[in-house]
Amino acid sequence: MQTRENKIFPLPEQDSIKLKKIDYVEFYVGNAQQAAYFYCKCFGFRAIAYAGLETGMRDRSSYVVAQSNIRFVFTSALTPEGPVAEYVRLHGDGVYNIALQVDDARACFTTAIARGAQPILEPTIFQEQNGYLVKATIKSYSGDLVHSFIERHNYTNFAPQYQPIANISSNNYAGLFDIDHIVINVELGKMDLWADFYCKVLDLQESQLFTSDEISTKYSSLMSKVLQNNTGQIRFPINEPAAGYRKSQIQEYLDFHHGPGVQHIALRTNNIVKAVTELRSNGVEFLETPDIYYENLQQRIGQIDEDIETLRELKILLDRDEKGYLLQIFTKPLVTRPTFFIEIIQRKGAQGLGNGNFKALFEAIEREQAARGNLLPFN
Repeated sequence: MQTRENKIFPLPEQDSIKLKKIDYVEFYVGNAQQAAYFYCKCFGFRAIAYAGLETGMRDRSSYVVAQSNIRFVFTSALTPEGPVAEYVRLHGDGVYNIALQVDDARACFTTAIARGAQPILEPTIFQEQNGYLVKATIKSYSGDLVHSFIERHNYTNFAPQYQPIANISSNNYAGLFDIDHIVINVELGKMDLWADFYCKVLDLQESQLFTSDEISTKYSSLMSKVLQNNTGQIRFPINEPAAGYRKSQIQEYLDFHHGPGVQHIALRTNNIVKAVTELRSNGVEFLETPDIYYENLQQRIGQIDEDIETLRELKILLDRDEKGYLLQIFTKPLVTRPTFFIEIIQRKGAQGLGNGNFKALFEAIEREQAARGNLLPFN
């Protein structure tokens, strides 16, 4: 039997927040069972846990899917009222919680609140026979995105009121093994405020800055700050729109999401050619890259291990920095609204985000915007 209680912890010895990695990402969606099925069948995840009426939850149901170190939780409302239903009504399917694994959830929560974060869940311990889990949750800078601090001590279940399941099978393992970064879109003029929040409250550090001159096309532009923890295991690029001839992809996201939130999650693989081949065969649709992108690619990128013709056929992008190169590709929106999508990335030394591909990527997105009738004049 599991028990839940507020636990009295000793005060932290120091006020730094030590984040280890992303524990899980929770989506609020219209149909959790169908979302889990989609990610299992199309992206090669496997279902590992379920919570709902059968486990004592009365207002929602959740499915947890995993692939190597990646865990996604899909949660749906069981009633037309409440925070889950309200989130989906306003935003559509999207990311609600980026949960962060820590060694001391109480210390992280106490420090974050002292630095100005707003509390949602006080540090709470969930006990089982052989271990326990501690969870505490704070709001992000604004909007409906939150962060939980998760501390695990020999806790065998995923979370309280979840039971193991294996009723959504998948034979389509795609070789995705970790979350590389999570991109957050924010309103015009809010990028610095979000960045300041993460640096002040969660001890993230600014690692890169991109101006509207660096990220622009004929029609639109944006600005971005990349924040990460001291180990590089957690990385949040923060994007805001910039004035241009047409509305940028960031503004399109904000219009349809109705506020700031997670635009995409980059999933890492050690073999992007194999992964994308598998994902395409599973029905995943990716943004198109024109053949001209691959002309003189060898001269621009230098020597690579992969066959360029194969990359052209699969529409995979490449970029190089002083430490090596990377390969990446982006799906089309995975939800009804033109908001959330997935990036697949393979790093061969490079530590950037594919800076050299920004123009090609945004032009591809603009072609999709135009097809949706959303590449409109910027007001």
